[in-house]
Amino acid sequence: MSAYFERIDAAAFRPTSAVEGAWSVEEQHIAPSLGLIAHAIEQEHAERRGGDLQLGRISYDILGTIPIERVDLEIRVLRPGRTIELVEAVLSHEGRAAVIARAWLMQAADTAALAGSALPAMPGRHELDPWEMGAHWQGAAVRSVGFLRGQRQPGHAWAWLRPRLPLLAGEPISRIARMLGMVDFANGLTLRLAPAEVAFPNVDLTCHLFAAPEGEWIGFDTTVSVGPTGLGLTDTVLHDERGPVGIVQQILTVRPMRP
Repeated sequence: MSAYFERIDAAAFRPTSAVEGAWSVEEQHIAPSLGLIAHAIEQEHAERRGGDLQLGRISYDILGTIPIERVDLEIRVLRPGRTIELVEAVLSHEGRAAVIARAWLMQAADTAALAGSALPAMPGRHELDPWEMGAHWQGAAVRSVGFLRGQRQPGHAWAWLRPRLPLLAGEPISRIARMLGMVDFANGLTLRLAPAEVAFPNVDLTCHLFAAPEGEWIGFDTTVSVGPTGLGLTDTVLHDERGPVGIVQQILTVRPMRP
């Protein structure tokens, strides 16, 4: 396997077996697809207007599962503007929409003198131990990433992630798209619930960024919360080696398995 996806044409992509899902190996893990969508949005923006705006927020609504087969991407500008744009991307399989993403692209400005965050620091890579996500989850996707992890308690862990495969064969990928191809792994990093006993897939993912990530590794400070009526939330502060760069949230539908 050389990558998660191979390009068929300008708007169509073929997944490889590296995208095998954690809930079912017959379905795609959604993580690589979210990175692919971000890459397509950035690419369309660069071709249309030179890439003068930067991605500040992207939200994904996950409409259903996707088999490990060809997918198509359609992008349109919902709100054009000189300094701010809202762009929508639809990932579909055989004409059925599977993921709808909306991204806010915003102008860049020199705010280096104002930069900073009160979000808490997390341990560096040298402070955490190697961890195999594949020991807890099935599928090739979770085995395609290197993990360093330290669990504070069930439902709260720190982890550093680095993909072992490129997102798309033969094409350069931005650091943001590369990171967004990993963020969905957050929901399996620190278990409050045993996957064999309770299903807790996320139906969305929203990422807000205040800095573009640098370096090969992305840090995850992840907490999982479960309410009393079948709802859950996975909340992650994203880091690079310098410190926090953004926040990811995923709403979960929590479904106890029937005996």
